[in-house]
Amino acid sequence: MWKVAVMIFTVTGLLSGNVLQAAIDKAQPGSKLELPAGEYHGNLRIDKPLILVGPEDQSARIIGDGNGTVITVRSDYVTLKNLTILHSGQEHERVDAAVSAKKLKHLTVDHCRIDDCLFGIDLEQVNESQITRNWIRSKPFSLGLRGDAVRLWYSNDNNVSANHITHSRDMVVWYSHGNTIAHNFGEYSRYSLHFMYAGRNDVRFNTYEHNSVGIFFMYSQDSVAVGNVIKSSIGTTGLGIGLKDCSNFTLRDNTMIYCARGLYIDRSPFQPDQNNSIEYNRIVYNSIGINFHSLSINNYIHHNIFKGNIENVYDDDQVTLHSVKNHWDENYWDDYEGFDKNGDGIGDTPYRLYYYADRMWMSNPNIKFFYASPVISILNFLAKLAPLSEPVMLLEDPHPVMEEQTLEKEGKR
Repeated sequence: MWKVAVMIFTVTGLLSGNVLQAAIDKAQPGSKLELPAGEYHGNLRIDKPLILVGPEDQSARIIGDGNGTVITVRSDYVTLKNLTILHSGQEHERVDAAVSAKKLKHLTVDHCRIDDCLFGIDLEQVNESQITRNWIRSKPFSLGLRGDAVRLWYSNDNNVSANHITHSRDMVVWYSHGNTIAHNFGEYSRYSLHFMYAGRNDVRFNTYEHNSVGIFFMYSQDSVAVGNVIKSSIGTTGLGIGLKDCSNFTLRDNTMIYCARGLYIDRSPFQPDQNNSIEYNRIVYNSIGINFHSLSINNYIHHNIFKGNIENVYDDDQVTLHSVKNHWDENYWDDYEGFDKNGDGIGDTPYRLYYYADRMWMSNPNIKFFYASPVISILNFLAKLAPLSEPVMLLEDPHPVMEEQTLEKEGKR
C-alpha cells in the first residue's frame, strides 16, 4: 500500500498542460493531487498509481485541445474524482475520449462531468474498476456519428453504476464478463446498453428513456436483467429488451412501456439444451408486447403482465410459428375472456391467442394505417363468428392469472 502524499494547486488562471502534467510526472506513486476550482489544459497522461480529485461541485475543469483523448490512463490504482472533463478530439479511428484506460485494473472514475467528448470512458482490458456517478454527453453530432458513452472491451468484473448518460451513441459491453451495470439513467441515445459475446453480467435497476433501443443482448449467455425500466423506445428499430442468440438468461421484474416492441426474441435460447427465464415483467402499452423472430423456442415465460399492447405477441414466421413452442404459464392477459368460478385467481379455461382478420396488418404493414378502424373491426368480428379458415394459434397459457395485482405482489417478494 502506498503512502498518500497530498499536493494542492493554487490556481489563478488557465494552467498550461505542462504545469499539471509536470506535477503528475513528479508525484510519487500513490500521491493525491487536489485541484482547486479552475481550468486546466488536458491531454494528460497518468502512468502511475495516483489520485486526481477536484472540488465536490466539479469546478476543476480539465479541457482538451480538441485532438485525441483528454486523460489517458496506463496504470493500476488511478482515481479521477469530482472533475469536469471537456473537449476531446473527434476521430472515431483513434477512439478520442474523455478518459481512455488500457490493460490495467482498479481504476476509479467517480462523480465526473464529461461533455463535448466523442467517447466518454473507454475501457480496454480493464478489470475490477469503478465507473460511478458520472454525467456523460458526447459531441453535438447526429446520432450515428457520436461516440459511445461508456465502452467495455475485454474488460471483466467492473462496476458501472449510477451514471447519467445523454445524447451519446451507445453504452457497449463487448467480450466482457462479470460486470455489474446498475442504477444508470440513459436518454436520447441509440443503444442504451449493448452486449456482444458477453457472459455473467448483472444488469439491475437501470432506467432508459427515449432511446432507439433499451437493452440488447447478442451472442451472450449466463446473464441477469432485473428491475430495469425501458420507456419510449420507438421508431423502426425501437425495442425495450432484445435477445439474439442468447442462452441461460433471466429477465425478471423489468418494465417495458411505450415501445415499438417491448421484448424481442431472436434465436434464443441459442444452445439447444438451455432455456431462458422471463418472469414477473410488465410488458405494457407497447405496439407489440413480445416479437418472436427466427427459431426461438424453450423460453419459460411465466407470471408476466401483458396489458395495453396493440398486439401482445407477434411471430415473424408466418409458416412455422415458434411462439407456440415456448412455455407459457400464469401470465396476466388483459384480453382474456374467461371466468374464475372457483375464485382461485386462475382462469377456468386456458388463454389462447389466435391470428384473426385484425392481425392482417402484422403480415402486411401497409394495413396498419387501418388498425382499429370500423372496417377491420367488422372483418375481425366476422372472422370470429364464422371463420372461412381455421384461425392460427400463436400460444396457449393454461393458467391465466385474473388480476395483475397478484403478480405485482408476487414479483416484489
